[in-house]
Amino acid sequence: KFEFTNIHCKSLDKDFMDMEECFLKSVNRTYKYMNVRTKIYKFPVNDVTVRVEVLKRLNGYKPFLFNFTVDACKFLKGQRNTLVQFFYELFSPYSNILHKCPYNVSFITVTDTYRISRHLTLQHDVYVNKLPISYLDYRLTYVLPFPEGVYCVHSIYSSKGVARMDLKVYVNI
Repeated sequence: KFEFTNIHCKSLDKDFMDMEECFLKSVNRTYKYMNVRTKIYKFPVNDVTVRVEVLKRLNGYKPFLFNFTVDACKFLKGQRNTLVQFFYELFSPYSNILHKCPYNVSFITVTDTYRISRHLTLQHDVYVNKLPISYLDYRLTYVLPFPEGVYCVHSIYSSKGVARMDLKVYVNI
């Protein structure tokens, strides 16, 4: 049975982006979920690299089976990799991370009742919203059975060669 035990989110460059939400919520005994929301300040984002490593607790957290780096822009553009696809599908149904690069702000023109046009800038948050344990339990025990244990999924998100965010999700399977 899958369950979240902890989550740590850290913005490594507050001028580039910041963490708005980073928490686990237990609504009741059967419905628990994870929320992560970031606010990006510098656009356009032309390149994103994600480094993911899975660590298993064995007298401290030790590397376990998966350690990879992916160019997120190429992946979202269509260059598929089975391993990356599996990890992406763990959260993608509950996320807005579907954007191809460059990831940019949107401009819309609003005309009010006096026919005065204004341009509004919509900055997009990047989020994983209400990712439930029931979904992850199914993916990690039936689709690809993981051995029981305590794990940390550590990911570092970089842009233009600079680390921007550090995310650690601790789980028990």
